[in-house]
Amino acid sequence: MKHSLLPIAFALAACATVPDQRPNIVMLTELGAIEIEVHSDAAPVSSGDFLMHVDRGLYDGEAFYRVVRADNDPRAMGMSLIQGGLLSQEPVTPPIAHERTTDTGLSNVRRTVSIARDAPGTGSAAYFFINIGDNSFLDTGGVRNPDGEGYAGFATVVRGMDVVEAIQARDAGGQSPLPVTDNQYLTEPVAIIRAYRVEG
Repeated sequence: MKHSLLPIAFALAACATVPDQRPNIVMLTELGAIEIEVHSDAAPVSSGDFLMHVDRGLYDGEAFYRVVRADNDPRAMGMSLIQGGLLSQEPVTPPIAHERTTDTGLSNVRRTVSIARDAPGTGSAAYFFINIGDNSFLDTGGVRNPDGEGYAGFATVVRGMDVVEAIQARDAGGQSPLPVTDNQYLTEPVAIIRAYRVEG
């Protein structure tokens, strides 16, 4: 009878060693908590960089600082999102490879979290954005950017979209580093107090 327990023991041991392919993290902001499910299975490069920033405490004390909505979208496409991450314009880690939405299946629709970038391959989870509206024109093949490569989605907000929308509604009279983002920088960035993994 003792041997009949061995398959169960091995199965439990195997489960214990498999890493969580969809870990959840919480971003505690001064306006409330945003909980995010990270899709490491679909977008391993972007997810890995994001989780590294969380685990090293690199978002702690940083902020959400940029908002885009109908009244300040220079291309009048109805883009709706908030951007956050490091307040410094210098990432602390090298750029990551660009993951296309056609490969990951993670479209830039409401609740999707994506990597900000300039040219493809210059992105970093140091700067990310949360889609509030349907921004699928930011997907691979979309019309927003001339390169057509889109922005890499890697996670989904599962709780706290009310906090995301409250951030987006704040005054955007801050100084912009580029003309294309005029009237999009928050007058007072919303602090990220702490970012951490949800245990269990």
